[in-house]
Amino acid sequence: MPVPSVITRFAPSPTGTLHIGSARTALFNWLFARRHDGLFLLRVEDTDKERSTEASTQAIYRGLEWLGLDFDGAPVSQAANAGRHTKVANAMLKTGHAYKCFATQDEIAAFRDMAHAQKRSTLFQSPWRDSADADHPDAPYVVRLKAPRDGQTVIKDQVQGDVKINNDQLDDMVLLRSDGTPVYMLAVVVDDHDMGSHPCYSRR
Repeated sequence: MPVPSVITRFAPSPTGTLHIGSARTALFNWLFARRHDGLFLLRVEDTDKERSTEASTQAIYRGLEWLGLDFDGAPVSQAANAGRHTKVANAMLKTGHAYKCFATQDEIAAFRDMAHAQKRSTLFQSPWRDSADADHPDAPYVVRLKAPRDGQTVIKDQVQGDVKINNDQLDDMVLLRSDGTPVYMLAVVVDDHDMGSHPCYSRR
């Protein structure tokens, strides 16, 4: 069976009832998918363990049903994919696209205070970015993305056209917290990749 040329997804967080802004997003994605004989997928982004509830998840299902927005296949739980997200971060460590950062919160705060006083960028520049494994202490660490420092990143947006970002403005964002759990910004990218989806995204 051929892969549909259009796969969209709706990814609400189950921390409350379905509000009008979320319904609008779901409607646009559903319309785009149905117009192009594509798939409309549902992913429940339930990684916020303190605020996510089963009652809110069921309220989302009922809201979509009331709106007449049917989704294809079974809903995906983002929390259930945590092992996959962690596996991707560890693979990036092995390929050199991520690194272990042992900087403490106090050290990061001191760096930013100094940068602010010197009127320079407060984006944290980790001293562990290019350190060798042999120099790593036996201490808690986070896993950070090794973002490019030179040149530009170009995002080819179908609405806005080419969006250009200078790489010196990018942060080495955290991928895994010190307790080993993946952050949302990693999870959402991995899930979109695995589902072949994006809001109003066409693969043609």
